[in-house]
Amino acid sequence: MDSMKTVRPCSQIIAQLRNAGLRPTRQRIALGRQLFENGDRHVTAEMLHQEAVQAKVRVSLATVYNTLHQFTEAGLLREIVVDSQRSYFDTNMADHHHFFYEGQNKLEDISPDQVVVSTLPEAPAGTAIKRVDVIVRVS
Repeated sequence: MDSMKTVRPCSQIIAQLRNAGLRPTRQRIALGRQLFENGDRHVTAEMLHQEAVQAKVRVSLATVYNTLHQFTEAGLLREIVVDSQRSYFDTNMADHHHFFYEGQNKLEDISPDQVVVSTLPEAPAGTAIKRVDVIVRVS
């Protein structure tokens, strides 16, 4: 018998969820696969829901929203709020900024070395600046 272990297709997603303190439910695993197995990407809840439905994953839009927010709180995703009506979820957790193509409703990464913020205000008493997010809107 071969001594190598057979790797289950979902084992990396399951480990990623457990390492983030999340229970690997069927829906979290399915959505995690959609999010993390295709490289860095930006998705809205509606986009992810549509992909899940096309992949024959039975999941409600409300569950997709809840899961995206749980993944964000667990440090697996970064939420990018482009306006009061729309948020994108970014699988790239490295420091970077974004172009937002308004006519296309699309985000594109900007390398952090391409944006220079020369000064920041002092953080309010009792707080610390966690990160600076720059969204450059283009049409």
